[in-house]
Amino acid sequence: MSEVCCTGDAAEARQAAAEAESARRRRALWRVGASGVAFGTGAVLFWSGYGPASLACFLATIALSMGEPARRAWRAARARALDINVLMVIAVAGAGLLGEWFEAAAVVWLFGIAQWLESHSMDRARHAIRSLLTAAPTAAVLRRGPALVTVPVSEVRPGDVVVVRPGDRVPVDGVVVSGASAVDQAPVTGESVPADKAPGDEVYAGTMNGTGSLDVEAQRPAHDSTLARIVALVEQAQRQRAPMQTFVDRFARTYTPAVAALAVVVAVVPPLVAPGEAGFGHAFGVWTYRALALLVVACPCALVISTPVAFVSALTAAARRGVLIKGGAHLERLATIRCVAFDKTGTLTHNRVTVTDVLGVGGATSEGVLAVAAALESRSEHPIGRAIVDRARTAGLAVAPGDAFRALPGLGAEATVAALPALVGSHRLFEDRRLCTPALHACVEELERRGATPVLVSHDGAALGAIGLTDEVRADGRETVAGLRGHGVGRIALLTGDTSPRARAALAGAGFDELHAELMPGDKVEAVARLRKAHGPVAMVGDGINDAPALAAADVGIAMGGAGTGVALETADVVLMADDLSKLPYALRLGRATRANVQQNVTAALALKLGFVVLAAAGLATMWMAIVADTGASLVVTANSLRLLKTT
Repeated sequence: MSEVCCTGDAAEARQAAAEAESARRRRALWRVGASGVAFGTGAVLFWSGYGPASLACFLATIALSMGEPARRAWRAARARALDINVLMVIAVAGAGLLGEWFEAAAVVWLFGIAQWLESHSMDRARHAIRSLLTAAPTAAVLRRGPALVTVPVSEVRPGDVVVVRPGDRVPVDGVVVSGASAVDQAPVTGESVPADKAPGDEVYAGTMNGTGSLDVEAQRPAHDSTLARIVALVEQAQRQRAPMQTFVDRFARTYTPAVAALAVVVAVVPPLVAPGEAGFGHAFGVWTYRALALLVVACPCALVISTPVAFVSALTAAARRGVLIKGGAHLERLATIRCVAFDKTGTLTHNRVTVTDVLGVGGATSEGVLAVAAALESRSEHPIGRAIVDRARTAGLAVAPGDAFRALPGLGAEATVAALPALVGSHRLFEDRRLCTPALHACVEELERRGATPVLVSHDGAALGAIGLTDEVRADGRETVAGLRGHGVGRIALLTGDTSPRARAALAGAGFDELHAELMPGDKVEAVARLRKAHGPVAMVGDGINDAPALAAADVGIAMGGAGTGVALETADVVLMADDLSKLPYALRLGRATRANVQQNVTAALALKLGFVVLAAAGLATMWMAIVADTGASLVVTANSLRLLKTT
């Protein structure tokens, strides 16, 4: 990325591009909608016996929907790459020759719907790049002598001191030079608990400051921040991702030239081998007619329909189950997945701090430790404070609010509880206040061994104990892992920015094959590449900005719909709308069912047509036989595709 990406001119250019894309999407949607209205009207008129009027509607449907496929078919033919668009043109032309305008219009309209879905998916992926840029503020407050000056973030240079007020997002990467606070780094690093920041600690652009004020010395310009690098990683991953081709796309590259070659052979070879008594000219005319009949019979309407009808049925079934899949090609890729990688915070966990352990020292009970801590934190808005108060209330403890509450940004808080001074905070705070004891050290080590974040508690100048906090694990995580293994997933990995002890504790007994902790966004992309090389196609499941590059790099990116950030939702190929991980095995099962359904459709269509191709080559196929072959195959694949609506 260049620095200009952060300037006002670049922002205006991005806005203009977004408006142009939006207008293009509206035009495409209008064409699909108008084509559908024309087709529906034509169908009603056709079944009512108004032939000429229905023909006009069907021709309007073709005119509205055929433009883009025809252009793509022409480009493919010039490049000698006969794809699904070429099949589309042949199918419509063949149906027209047969006089089957209803079928021609149905094929082109359904194909237009499928193409619009794919195009819409790609537009959303491009929009994700722009969304990432909004995660960091556009202005920064600089400390210049005694004055504070607000400047565009693009004007911040390394060495400038940036003031980050409570509740603000950090505008640039830098190092804290004064102040203390807790900073929520989950969007960038994936850490489940806000990180305490003090002089000498590094902070990242786009992270959210807590209750303290920080002076941060900028280390890099905005265009080279960690967040900007995430943008670059997403762009690079999307460029390097292999282009998606459906089974019918691949099949068309063989089927189309094969049929054309067979027609040429039928027209030329028999007259040369056995011209008969009437001579070569007469035989050539007879066999040329048979070759044309063969082309008409081989018209691939059923093959073209086999994909969009199956995909629309499957996408509808998925949406009913709370799974949004952004296009048919992603469905087919789901069928190939052999390895699944999960993020932890917000994906396997709720990204909600909860109390897991309460340990007392010096004769203090766990209830006594929790009661003092909850009384002190009852006036706090910090996530840790709220978690402690919630645990006390769940335990049925009477919580009397403390007095003279004072937050210690980045360290903890103090107040008066039962007329005596109380303190709740980090290990560093207790070391500074000289409240640590060997017993308290043992509690801290035990909680860290369990993967919890220790918060220490004292009352009346003496240590009471420690409280362990961690991110709450989703109840359906273990069942999801088991379900994935039952659907052919051979390797399941965890890729997280959280610490290794926290990750191991949260996922104890979950059945993961490997764990990679303390990963930055670029590290996750590299891990996905290694998993693909070792185990095959990879699906990545995540929810945060820091997951976006890995979602884009994976063969299938899957985002949590409720907990996920806008960037993750737009970058992903699949969205679990209710954050229900149990839908993940269903998505894989649906992908496999869809791929099998398309292959069944192709097989059935080919089997039915093959018999009539043989008849056409032998000169026994009549026009009504061609109509039966084409219409019958289309009805068969449509009925088979509708079975996907019942996939569970």
